[in-house]
Amino acid sequence: MRMNRLARALAAVITAAFIALPPPGLAQQTAPSPSPAGPTPGPGALSVPFADPYPSTYTPYPSRPTLIRNATLLTAAGPAIHNGSILLQDGKIAAVGADVAAPAGAVVIDGRGKFVTPGIVDVHSHMGDYPAPAMQAHSDGNEATNPNTANVWAEHSVWPQDPQFPRALAGGVTTVQILPGSANLIGGRSAILKVVPARTVQDMKFPGARYGLKMACGENPKRVYQNRGPSTRMGNMAGYRAAWIAAEAYKRKWDAWNATHKGDPPQRDLTLETLAEALRGDIYVHMHCYRADEMAQVIDMSHEFGYKVRDFHHAIEAYKIADLLAKEGIAATMWADWGGFKMESLDSVRANIGLVDAAGARATIHSDDPQGIQHLNQEVAKAMFAARRVGLNVTEDTAVKWMTINPAYALGLDDKIGSLEAGKNADVVLWDGDPFSVYSHAEKVFVDGAQLYDRDDPAQTWRTDFELGYVKAAVRK
Repeated sequence: MRMNRLARALAAVITAAFIALPPPGLAQQTAPSPSPAGPTPGPGALSVPFADPYPSTYTPYPSRPTLIRNATLLTAAGPAIHNGSILLQDGKIAAVGADVAAPAGAVVIDGRGKFVTPGIVDVHSHMGDYPAPAMQAHSDGNEATNPNTANVWAEHSVWPQDPQFPRALAGGVTTVQILPGSANLIGGRSAILKVVPARTVQDMKFPGARYGLKMACGENPKRVYQNRGPSTRMGNMAGYRAAWIAAEAYKRKWDAWNATHKGDPPQRDLTLETLAEALRGDIYVHMHCYRADEMAQVIDMSHEFGYKVRDFHHAIEAYKIADLLAKEGIAATMWADWGGFKMESLDSVRANIGLVDAAGARATIHSDDPQGIQHLNQEVAKAMFAARRVGLNVTEDTAVKWMTINPAYALGLDDKIGSLEAGKNADVVLWDGDPFSVYSHAEKVFVDGAQLYDRDDPAQTWRTDFELGYVKAAVRK
């Protein structure tokens, strides 16, 4: 009896031991061990908000402390200062007022009878991606291969040796937004540049400036894609919406992965990446649009997808929805008197800029033209007098904002440029007379305090590599 109990106990122990053992080979498969790490994604595989793979390499040119005194200062920040002074030092505006003392060693310029304004800002230019001389080999501004080319970046077409850049500087222009063209519903990213001599486009890029996204309404995409894409305005709208839907899904995938970095990252897509950045608000949407009804529809679409339109360009009929633009905080970038050159520009009025301004919206002048950019001060003058003719009391203090602080706002740079205020970048123009006179010229132009143009000194004329054989006459008539 005792042996039977002992045998049964021993058998139970042995059986339990065998039950606890895994089948042959299973222990090796399930035993905990660190799994080998997978390949680490390279930086080019990642879609990161605010990514900056082609960063600015801009370095300000050497400057000296400079005091301009006895001039009329159109500050774009308040009333004009008559017989005022402005001090440029260490690349910044150091002081503005009725009487500013010159530090030791400063260059002192007598501005008696002259005017000072902030540097002009043009938010719609194609210099560099449609450089001079105009020919097919230089036609790099429109990637007219797909209605949605959000994947292209204007900076990759910009030729820094475009001889149009120094001519814009001579017209008082210190900052430009270079855009892709308007063939496409979504044309690609813009480049925000300082108008300075440079070897590469990165040497011109405005440090810290956000990219813009160029989009286009109306006739241009209809015409270009009538046989292979949207051929109607409703087709245009459907194309935008489809793109935003895809971008929203892409954004969610990448936002989730960037929060955890678990598993393989999603597949990167340059087209959707730019649109996702616009949805995040990291890229500003600039929309080429003529008609008021289309601008209103685009605003509705921005509400549908949760992004913000920063600026409508051309905006021939902006005066019809000026109150809506003011309510939405959207700038309108317009010409002084272009209109009637195609059906969607037919209902133009010369007081457009003044009417938009009077409604409380941010009115802005632009060129869209390499010659017009040399005379934006005169374009503002035309718009100012057109507004006065319809009974609007537009002063020079208001009009100067149309070419300085308002376009700076459209670029998100109004905290750095666009007005004569202490602490801002010393982008400044000294005019030899009232800048709204057809007889006045930019006499001296400063970028970050460095004098880069002097009308009275031919030796300071910026010549691009393309122009090295051109010799300017020493005497100006």
